[in-house]
Amino acid sequence: MKSQTMNNKELSQSLEDYLKTIGLLTKEGAVRVTDIALNLGVSKPSVVTALKRLEDKGLLEHKHYRTITLTSQGQSKEKEIRERYDFLSLFLKDVVGVCSETAEKDACKLEHILSGETYMKMKKFYIGAHKTN
Repeated sequence: MKSQTMNNKELSQSLEDYLKTIGLLTKEGAVRVTDIALNLGVSKPSVVTALKRLEDKGLLEHKHYRTITLTSQGQSKEKEIRERYDFLSLFLKDVVGVCSETAEKDACKLEHILSGETYMKMKKFYIGAHKTN
């Protein structure tokens, strides 16, 4: 198995989406290539290519025709991605006032393009606006 630690340069949007999907599917049970392909609406060969890239980054383990397992590093990265998405969705619903469906779609896009600075400022604003005295 060829594994290397991930550098601080984040994953591409596509690989983040794969990692987030694997995390969601893991909660439902064993994760297979077919499950990911159906969930993301992509071909199985596309999934296999993405899995190889994630495996090379040390984020998951996958043997051909076997289930997919996130490594501890992969679990941490998936949690980070999921928390960012969840917060952005919440912010868009609670602060901006958009419906849940729109918030979820927009959060999926925003999570990949917002700078860390903007994200942290949004969190600080949200926490400050929701403090109870």
